[in-house]
Amino acid sequence: MKQFDIADKRLAPEGRKKIEWASREMGVLATIEREFIRAKPLKGVRLAACLHVTSETGRLMQVLKAGGASVTLCASNPLSTKDDVAASLVLHDKVAVFARHGANRDMYYRHLKGALAHKPHITMDDGADLLTLLHTEYQKLIPSMYGSTEETTTGVIRLRALAADNKLLLPVIAVNDAQTKHFFDNRYGTGQSTMDGLMRATNVLIAGKKIVVAGYGWCGKGVAMRARGLGAHVVVTEVNPVRALEAAMDGFEVARMIDVAPQADIVVTVTGNRDVVDKGVLLKLKDQCIVLNTGHFDVEIDVASLKKLARRTRQVREHVTAYELKSKKTVYLIAEGRLANLAAAEGHPSAVMDMSFAGQALAARYLVEQSGSLEKQVHTLPSELDERIASLKLLSMNLRHDALTARQQQYLNSWNEGT
Repeated sequence: MKQFDIADKRLAPEGRKKIEWASREMGVLATIEREFIRAKPLKGVRLAACLHVTSETGRLMQVLKAGGASVTLCASNPLSTKDDVAASLVLHDKVAVFARHGANRDMYYRHLKGALAHKPHITMDDGADLLTLLHTEYQKLIPSMYGSTEETTTGVIRLRALAADNKLLLPVIAVNDAQTKHFFDNRYGTGQSTMDGLMRATNVLIAGKKIVVAGYGWCGKGVAMRARGLGAHVVVTEVNPVRALEAAMDGFEVARMIDVAPQADIVVTVTGNRDVVDKGVLLKLKDQCIVLNTGHFDVEIDVASLKKLARRTRQVREHVTAYELKSKKTVYLIAEGRLANLAAAEGHPSAVMDMSFAGQALAARYLVEQSGSLEKQVHTLPSELDERIASLKLLSMNLRHDALTARQQQYLNSWNEGT
């Protein structure tokens, strides 16, 4: 059995520096690590993670190992993989890593299978790819498993669909649905890192541009907020009328994608669904429009149609491909339609990943502690763990919050103490 597959071991020293730098703002994980070192709650547990191989993920792997786990890591997106971080985890932390930047589809699935070859007791997903393989080709591993955790909205959607069909074969903790994840990671992390990726890739001035944000979930709210903060005129497109109304109440223009496409300078998709920018929209886009995705999988922009519509393509910057259409318009695509905030930048800041990955670490411990008692459903991270993460984060920021007095608690729990 192959123990790891990385690009170059010689990159390890640089990867070590990146992980150490990220750890500066990951105080919650540092606290959990100290607890894990003492208690070893994951002792003897084999854990396979399919996550973005970044410096923040490297820090999570260290914490899981501190808890006693035997850890395997593969990449959830080839373009987000940092080869130096992968090398550092293999050489310095003895983590079995299967990840190479730019891996093609065949290699990607070989890496997934390489991780599952370690016969994990727990899987940790960002998009549900490991869990999907478990339910198709690796069902024989499931009886010995505690369960799985899921990091992102797209993965949770897939898992809830599996559960709705009564085909989910093990319990899953939807870490993505924790308040300390989607309130902060999705809104502040995605908002900042998406604009960072856009500006690194293009170096365009955001102020004065008309930016269309497709989707007004927590990630879309963050992107819209940051784009407006940089001086853009932001238009939101939505299929959910409640979210569309919320965007309007938040002061954004709301329109249909097909109607606003001819005026858009930049289009950002952040829906988790496919064909948001389809052939019809591509034909309507104005000349020189920049299109990027910050959802999850590379299906939100119909790249196949874009290629067919083009008479010529050329790489104009490191992460920018120009598609010169037969209509003589040019569309600029960022990062091949993959996650622009990770492919063209560095993803979420470590301060927000601190909370998300604290949820992952505590969810893994929870699965072990609740072994045999959890239904084969998608579960939310228990609220007491969510609130503990928030409290630890405040402490790491040298902030304190109030607590209810006994009298206040009694008042809130009563039904006969009103007016």
